[in-house]
Amino acid sequence: MTHRVPIEEALDLHAFEPRDIKSVVEEYVNAAWEQGLREVRLIHGRGKGVQRGIVQQALERHPLVTAFWDAPETHLGATVARLRDS
Repeated sequence: MTHRVPIEEALDLHAFEPRDIKSVVEEYVNAAWEQGLREVRLIHGRGKGVQRGIVQQALERHPLVTAFWDAPETHLGATVARLRDS
């Protein structure tokens, strides 16, 4: 099933199946960059850290991502990514 996701500064990943997270993150980062966003927030939740690991692994390998970190106010529930300039 295809989800249409509005490209905003944050994406809540709770609506997606774990097996889809990597591709969702990759496509979202591409679309956000094309929209001119240079910092995005991926909300993955806290739990056991599985989703966080998938998200951060995808960001680590993404050519448009220059840096990423845990959003301090969410206590490991979200990751912020900085995207390269155009």
